[in-house]
Amino acid sequence: MSHLAEYLTLMAVFAVAAVAPGPDFAMVVRQSVVFGRRAGLLTSLGIGSAILLHASYTLAGLGFLVAHSIVAFSVLKWAGCAYLVYVGVKAWAAPAPAMDGEAAPAGVMTDRRAFALGFLTNALNPKAMLFFLSLFSTLVSPETPLAVQGFYGLSMGALLVCWFALVTMFFTGRAVRDGLVRFGRWFNRVTGALLICLGIRLALQRAVAAP
Repeated sequence: MSHLAEYLTLMAVFAVAAVAPGPDFAMVVRQSVVFGRRAGLLTSLGIGSAILLHASYTLAGLGFLVAHSIVAFSVLKWAGCAYLVYVGVKAWAAPAPAMDGEAAPAGVMTDRRAFALGFLTNALNPKAMLFFLSLFSTLVSPETPLAVQGFYGLSMGALLVCWFALVTMFFTGRAVRDGLVRFGRWFNRVTGALLICLGIRLALQRAVAAP
C-alpha cells in the first residue's frame, strides 16, 4: 500500500470515530454553551493537541507498553475516571449559563483553562490511547518512515480540531445556544450527569487493555 492510500485509509477510519459522541463531544458542547465560542474553540484545540501526545508515545513504543501493563493501564483509567467525575460534579453545581448580552456565569473560564480541559479530557481517556494504538498497529506499515507517521498524527489532530470547531460554531449559533440556555441550570445538571456517567462507565470497564 502506498503512503497516500495508507494515509487516506487511516484518516477515513479516524474521521468516523472522531464524530462519534463521547467525553470530548460532551466537553466541547458544554464549554461552547456555557462559556461561549472562544472557550469552545480553545477546548477543541486542547483535544486536538492531545492527539499529538497519543501519537508521540505510540511512535516511541510507550503506548504498547501501557496497553500491556495492567498497572499502567489501570492508573491511566482511574485518572481519567476521576477527572471526568470531577468535571461532571463541577458542571452539576455551576450557575445557569447566561443568555447573549447578559453577564457571564460565575467562574472565569480563562484561555489556559479552556485549553487544559480539552487536553486532559482526551489525554486521560485510555480508550483514546488504545484506539490510536490499534489504528496505527493495524493500518500503518512498520516500513512507513517515522516522519510520515508523525505527519499522520498531526493530520489526525488537525482533523479533530476542525470537527470540534464545527461543533462549537453550531452550538454557539444564537438560536441553538439561546434554546439550550433556556433550560437554565438543568443544562448544567444534564451535561454534568453525562460526564459523571461517562467516568463511571470508564471505571467499570476491564482494566486489561490488550490480551
